[in-house]
Amino acid sequence: MASEPTTLTEAVVYFQDTDNCLNYLAARRWPNGVAVCPTCGSKNVGFIASRRMWQCKTRHPKAQFSVKLGTIFEDSPLGLDKWLPAMWMIASNRNGISSWELHRALGVTQKTAWFMLHRIRLAMQDELTGGSLSGDVEIDETFIGGKVRNMHKERKVRVQKEGRHEGGKSIVMGMLERGKAVRATVIPDRTKNTMKPIVLANVERGSQVFTDEWQAQWGIDRHYTHNVINHLEAYARGNVHTNGIENFWSLLKRGIHGTYVSVEPFHLFRYVDEQAFRFNNRLPMNDADRFSYLVRKVVGKRLTYAELTGKTGAPTPDEPF
Repeated sequence: MASEPTTLTEAVVYFQDTDNCLNYLAARRWPNGVAVCPTCGSKNVGFIASRRMWQCKTRHPKAQFSVKLGTIFEDSPLGLDKWLPAMWMIASNRNGISSWELHRALGVTQKTAWFMLHRIRLAMQDELTGGSLSGDVEIDETFIGGKVRNMHKERKVRVQKEGRHEGGKSIVMGMLERGKAVRATVIPDRTKNTMKPIVLANVERGSQVFTDEWQAQWGIDRHYTHNVINHLEAYARGNVHTNGIENFWSLLKRGIHGTYVSVEPFHLFRYVDEQAFRFNNRLPMNDADRFSYLVRKVVGKRLTYAELTGKTGAPTPDEPF
């Protein structure tokens, strides 16, 4: 059997073989080498080679299952020969990949590529809980969205009706542990009542916290060593700065404005999750290792078309036709 791929070119060739796709995904879904029935959890299963499926020996509905059941690939008519290269591309491209580019690369429709990318973003998602950030932690927020004056009249009316402030832009809050990981989430407003609980839930007590002047009056000083930098005076004062999280904002906006062009607020959190995944699994992790890690995260996550669009009709695409 050919060795596992280390580049996109090798991945495209490697995953043309159905057995390679099956073995690669199975090895990461069941790393101990024993398949587990996703319906009942039994390990008493047998492999049906002719159908490339497993048969659970316990009698229950869906006793036969494929490696795709219970993952983001479930019920997809597309084979893993298209799914896995798509995952490689979105995981390795620093600024993401648009649905139009993916549709041309894979030979699927743009609508299908758009749905695929959102399902992959679900696999990239991490929970925003746990209090695992510690040490030196930078906290900041940014605004994502176009200027109201540049919007079409109908969109401008909709934005004003929804009441989104700051020029119709959405707000993203981020927390960066220096040298390690970032956590980011879309928030409804910049108030203390919204942002302070998120900090308390995600940053260990006693950590060094660095913010700009907006968070100076949050009242978190009794939980953390709170360092404030006033950007009207300077961007850095020795070790006191928020340049790390600002770098993440730069990468996020480069992807949104440069690759995806326009993102609906309804879907913004998915693009934030995508960029956070790549940022947290950057160098020295190479493309192959990042892809392998992403494949391990597809299990137990499901996103239907109706859930994605919020309705049963056609989606609102993230890019204009």
